[in-house]
Amino acid sequence: MNEQVHNNLSVSELVEIALARNEGVLASSGAFTVHTGKYTGRSPLDKFIVDEPSVHEHIAWGQVNRPISAEYFEKLHQEVKQYLESRERFIFDGFAGADEKYRLPIRVINEFAWQNLFVHQLFIRPTEAELEQHEPQFTIIAAPGFKADPANDGTHSEAFIICSFEKRIILIGGTHYAGEMKKSIFSVLNYFLPFRKVFPMHCSANKGQDGDVALFFGLSGTGKTTLSADPERYLIGDDEHGWSENGVFNFEGGCYAKCINLSQEKEPQIWQAIQHGSVLENVVLDQESLEADYADGSLTENTRAAYPIDYIDGAVIPGVGGHPKVIIFLTADAFGVLPPISKLTKEQAMYHFLSGYTSKLAGTERGITEPQATFSTCFGAPFLPLQPSVYAQMLGEKIDTYKTNVYLVNTGWSGGPYGVGKRINLPYTRAMITAALNGSIENAAFSEHPTFGVFVPDQVAGVPDEVLDPRSTWVNKEEYDSYAQDLAARFQRNFEQFSQVDENIRAAGPKA
Repeated sequence: MNEQVHNNLSVSELVEIALARNEGVLASSGAFTVHTGKYTGRSPLDKFIVDEPSVHEHIAWGQVNRPISAEYFEKLHQEVKQYLESRERFIFDGFAGADEKYRLPIRVINEFAWQNLFVHQLFIRPTEAELEQHEPQFTIIAAPGFKADPANDGTHSEAFIICSFEKRIILIGGTHYAGEMKKSIFSVLNYFLPFRKVFPMHCSANKGQDGDVALFFGLSGTGKTTLSADPERYLIGDDEHGWSENGVFNFEGGCYAKCINLSQEKEPQIWQAIQHGSVLENVVLDQESLEADYADGSLTENTRAAYPIDYIDGAVIPGVGGHPKVIIFLTADAFGVLPPISKLTKEQAMYHFLSGYTSKLAGTERGITEPQATFSTCFGAPFLPLQPSVYAQMLGEKIDTYKTNVYLVNTGWSGGPYGVGKRINLPYTRAMITAALNGSIENAAFSEHPTFGVFVPDQVAGVPDEVLDPRSTWVNKEEYDSYAQDLAARFQRNFEQFSQVDENIRAAGPKA
């Protein structure tokens, strides 16, 4: 039996051991490439929170936050520990949270060297002095080779992601997908930080040359990564942040980018970051040249690249910034009815934050023949242990306190729905975001949209005036009105779940 335990190995050491153990291969770029088998994405039905007295009344129990008993957790905990005792183990000690006042010391125990490389790159790496004094406050135990027995273990399947807030332990088994580790810690921070008056957010953040900070919220396919990676600005982080009385701080020390159809031309920063020490998940390599084929989605459309943030030129290290001047909500409206940019009141911002709207396109999934509205509460529903109103209230308080401007930007369609209209020109979108960031958009005259109630500017530098009014881009104006009313009704139906929300926020939504 090999009971060797490796503590905080270097990148080169982890790569060397992972290669020796045949856990994956090196791509021509130098990135360590793995296939995760059956699970190529998160497994939400296999995620549980231990129902413990100290957390019971705080958790928003339901489809996202599924309870499991302390007895089942303890049984699995002992079985996983016993499973790992006879195996080589890899330990990473580090932090989540770039603001030292609020950072969470974590420990990750891995069965595989490549997964330990992943967490080494994704979380915040300690200095030697910090490592000597490191005392973990939360531990992930990741044993992908251990499979649960649902009949005996109380799980949904062989895979499980179980968080005990009282024991401060996350158990992961049965799935090799590394994103479960990243998002488990995000969920932990989403639970604890609001109690410390820190607003946790599923967003990217950057800052300008004058230090002005901007946040970008948006679901998959809305352009969050592309639009926040601005060569004129500096990346604070690409995915998870907190907003405290000190300002914004990144939860992570790395990035976990989708790389399906990645191109050097469109995403040069991400392309350059995929090098030695990076991890590629489920990316197909050419068998001879070992070059990555980013267009190949045969294993999954959810191909991923993990790399430390300092692989991005101009990244802000440590990942901290001031209070945001601007918040951008991104949506890809495939119905073609939302304005390409509009300004939101505080109540509208809270409404659209709770809604978390974008749309799925025809052809992206089997059975989808026309655009479908998609709503993800607070732009991060799978990772929110507390009631959504907690996070929305914090957003409203931050907007009030720091006078932050909030804009809704539609990166989707104009002139008609998907299949009829066209995707809004990316240079136009960039020009609109630039105007929001530099404040020049505030020189425009704004008019209230009759259906959505948001405030639409009459001009933006670099954008034709007619593009700003979505109705004017449709040939059939009555058809536009019909589509707009239909989307407004979808918003309203979705918002029925927030019956406890203040009436002023409820009234700030679209008028069907």
